[in-house]
Amino acid sequence: MKYTQNAKILQVTNETMIVGVDIASEMHYARAFDHRGLEIGKLLKFSNDAEGFQQFAAWVRAIEERNDKNKVMVGMEPTGHYWFNLAQQLKDQSIKIVLVNPFHVKRSKELDDNNPTKNDRKDPKTIAMLVKDGRYMEPYIPEGIYGELRTAMETRWQIVKQLNAIRNRVKRWLSIYFPEFNQVFGKWEGKAALIVLRDFSTPAQILAKGLEGIIGRWKQDKIRAVGRKRAIGLLEAARRSVGVRDGVRAAENDLIILLENYEMCMQQYERTMALVEELAKQIPGLEEILKIKGVGLITAAGFIAEVGDISRFEHPKQIQKLAGLSLKENSSGKHKGKTSISKRGRRRLRSLLFQAVMPLVAKNQEFKELHHYYTTRSQNPLKKKQSLVLLSCKLIRVFFALLTKGIKYDPHKMMKDIKRPLLQEAA
Repeated sequence: MKYTQNAKILQVTNETMIVGVDIASEMHYARAFDHRGLEIGKLLKFSNDAEGFQQFAAWVRAIEERNDKNKVMVGMEPTGHYWFNLAQQLKDQSIKIVLVNPFHVKRSKELDDNNPTKNDRKDPKTIAMLVKDGRYMEPYIPEGIYGELRTAMETRWQIVKQLNAIRNRVKRWLSIYFPEFNQVFGKWEGKAALIVLRDFSTPAQILAKGLEGIIGRWKQDKIRAVGRKRAIGLLEAARRSVGVRDGVRAAENDLIILLENYEMCMQQYERTMALVEELAKQIPGLEEILKIKGVGLITAAGFIAEVGDISRFEHPKQIQKLAGLSLKENSSGKHKGKTSISKRGRRRLRSLLFQAVMPLVAKNQEFKELHHYYTTRSQNPLKKKQSLVLLSCKLIRVFFALLTKGIKYDPHKMMKDIKRPLLQEAA
């Protein structure tokens, strides 16, 4: 997986036909060029369906035969999800697919006519010229178990997003109509708290229910963690509540809908996580990753879902670049700019690694010592956030070794980053 500029350019030969496709939701536009950038076919407008794909395939074959080409490279912008179906069709026909950066298309569209105009005829040519110059990337479309796991984790992330939105709306509801509720219950998602919110959520309903009524309702569901003392506290909070009392009936309906959506999302989450666990067990080396203290199923499965088949990488630095954790700097002459991470790549992978490192620093002894060393060493001590980014790269290297070499996790190898001057002098 070496994406050097020379290697990309060398893939375009005399026998290569370059096709630039401007992707849209319903209609695509395509233009064909040779390796020198000369147009060898008329503009094609085709629909994003089976009939359109057949029309595109016939158009490609006709231009190939007419111009003695035996290799086709189709370049396109990754516009939302609209390119997925065309990419699948091209993949089934063993046609090479490459993607160009939309930012590059935007910046280079003035090179031909010194005009910033954007239209469906101009964009395919701009895309094809970027492919000709080797300014493209080869997309990775996960297959088999890796495709299944990526889809399952995508579903999980969408459910989590919905759950967070519901949680925020419930917190907002409580702060308006019953702000004292949080003084009685630490979390509204507990069993006893949910019963209160479902059956008697407002201060007026709680007072009407009474002490014995509240306790009796909890006993129906056999909840033992709360009792008379908590019920008394709830009644006192309801008496002194400063919550809004207007529009309460509509507010109760709003809360019921939120709780129904919450229960449905939780069921979907549990079902999805069961599928994720089933799929993750089929990935070689994943069990060793889970043996690292502080690394859970979500971190391990999320890493595999974003990276895909680990064998396509030759070095962990490639994964580091994929996550946008490679370093960049702005320097010119004597001026040396500030160094920071590029943030180019899979944003979700970068976020997952960073969120995984924080509990590792708290729970895992090896990562804890490394974090302490990086932030307190005498030469070039790092800030805490810089150390966490460095440890994210370290975690990539650990995962890469466990997945590719099939070895067991060794805490002692983790500590080799710590340089001990006294031991070095003694040696």
